[in-house]
Amino acid sequence: MHQLILSVLFAMLAGAASAQSYPSRPLRLLVHFPPGGATDIVARIVSPLLAARLGQPVLVENRPGANGSIAAEITAKAPPDGHTLLIAGTTSVLGLNEVFYPNLPYRVSDLASITRLVTSPFVVVVNSTLLPVSSLRELIAALKSKPRQPFGSGGTGSAMHLAGEYFLSLAGVDIYHVPYKGNGPAMSDLLGGQIPIAFVDLGSTTAYKTYAKVKVLAVAAKNRVAMAPDIPTAAESGLPGWEAIGSFGLMTTAGTARPIIMRLNKEMTEILNTPEIRTRILETNNEPAPTSPEEYDALIKSETAKWIKVIKEANIKVE
Repeated sequence: MHQLILSVLFAMLAGAASAQSYPSRPLRLLVHFPPGGATDIVARIVSPLLAARLGQPVLVENRPGANGSIAAEITAKAPPDGHTLLIAGTTSVLGLNEVFYPNLPYRVSDLASITRLVTSPFVVVVNSTLLPVSSLRELIAALKSKPRQPFGSGGTGSAMHLAGEYFLSLAGVDIYHVPYKGNGPAMSDLLGGQIPIAFVDLGSTTAYKTYAKVKVLAVAAKNRVAMAPDIPTAAESGLPGWEAIGSFGLMTTAGTARPIIMRLNKEMTEILNTPEIRTRILETNNEPAPTSPEEYDALIKSETAKWIKVIKEANIKVE
């Protein structure tokens, strides 16, 4: 018993000592999507401020592929010292990847929550040259008259993919999935005319506001969102029940000392609540929404349970 108490005390002292010297070198901030998507944009907004507060560079590193598994594995296998951070999708990387891919090279338990960063509703977007529609009702009618059209998303098993499959199920249309390594490439191909439809988060459409052919038809939310009040909800557009809010958060390696995690939580929460940064992020169609580590853990569990239920009820298949 005495040995156990001593071990706990030594661990606490070691954690406190590591927290006092933290950070001792530059930090890696891994983004599991290519440049151009919402995760990458937010990472590049917050990283300079985090670097200034920590006194060390914070280097954004894009490691796309395998629905986030590549970046998540790097983080999971890094030394548990808080120098490797990951921006990860709540629903996919931290939730459903384990459901869809039993042979993942990481487990969610290999990662430690720091905070949720932002939320952004999912949307359906069309290339209006390929699909000359101006509303969700018109899109559904067009897809019923001309089925088997492709839709793009940020990857197989991603939250955007599931939002698209859920749309397909509720609308009763026959469309098929084309996976991309992120929302940025999907939106690029939508603009270029390679695909007529994409399901992405609202934040990933920001760079395409000036392109007339890129039309956001509806948000998958219960109410219109403050970032884009002119975009109707799916329910307003004749598809009640299609609701899907995306979010992503900041993670590090499991086993990282609690004081380091709470330091990162404090710094990031203050950054996200800074009026200037909040305004900049809202302009990207994302909404800052920091949480405690425990609140983010609970959100990951609840979102995973919600989507497993949707998958079963809608008979969604992920090949």
